[in-house]
Amino acid sequence: MSKGFSSSSIGRKILMALSGAFLMIFLLQHFIINSLSLISADSFNDVSHFMGTNPLVQYLIQPILLFGVLFHLGMGINLELKNRAARPIKYAMNKPSENASWMSRNMIITGIMVMLFLGLHFYDFWIPEINTKFIVGDMSGLNADGGLRYFKELQHKFVDPIRVIIYIISFIFLSLHLLHGFQSAFQSAGFNHNKYTPIIKKLGALYAIAIPLGFIVIAIFHHLASH
Repeated sequence: MSKGFSSSSIGRKILMALSGAFLMIFLLQHFIINSLSLISADSFNDVSHFMGTNPLVQYLIQPILLFGVLFHLGMGINLELKNRAARPIKYAMNKPSENASWMSRNMIITGIMVMLFLGLHFYDFWIPEINTKFIVGDMSGLNADGGLRYFKELQHKFVDPIRVIIYIISFIFLSLHLLHGFQSAFQSAGFNHNKYTPIIKKLGALYAIAIPLGFIVIAIFHHLASH
């Protein structure tokens, strides 16, 4: 009797790859919006206010995103535990560093570190936003001085150097996670081509380094600008 798609090893890997690809698209979109804060406070405020008050984003995309994050974490832990259970003891004892890269052997560690960072990020931004809009009931997005609040709130979070250091370390772990995850996602989905795979690897490495580095630049920029 065959197992269902989602319960098969290949099925789980494909679902893991698809959820990872979805989160990478969101990460890119999030970076583009945040990078506006380096160029124009008004542009960042306007786009943030649109995203924060648009019903499609708030009531459809946001729940899907939260589900995607939890699904990706749960599926990743499930796959890692099953892989370790199926792996012969000799393999674990026989110089694993020669059989696989550090990143591929520790995806669960980098993944958990990224999720812990997301918890901090939710605490810093998402939870206060939910409280302001849905508990306090203020959908205006305005400061006491009458201007949009998003840029000032972003800059305020990076006043503390300890928080900036935590963000930097977290984005380094994110980069390590992405360096293996991008390539693995395409392989899990069955895409492997002599001509295009090397290009995909280079694009994946570029993404995995450039996007986290960009977030680090944003954090440092606002920390320096706030002093």
